[in-house]
Amino acid sequence: MPTYAYACKQCGHRFDAVQSFSDAALTECPECGGELRKQYGSIGVTFNGSGFYRTDSRGSNGASSGAASGSSSGSSTSSSSESTKTASTPAS
Repeated sequence: MPTYAYACKQCGHRFDAVQSFSDAALTECPECGGELRKQYGSIGVTFNGSGFYRTDSRGSNGASSGAASGSSSGSSTSSSSESTKTASTPAS
């Protein structure tokens, strides 16, 4: 269950409350009975491990690993077929 931070608009009392997503937001300060407001800060979720960052699937040259292997095999195929064509042409 998530933890929400609240602050009182009147007395400034700050506290955290563990609430379900379906629970209504708190509206009354437990110290003075004043109006509360939710505090929003940095997110409490971090993504660790491989596959979460754009650079995780990239090779050392900056291209994606799939595109790098596809482009290198495509260029070597075209160059080898060109050299074959050149070699099969009769010399004059």
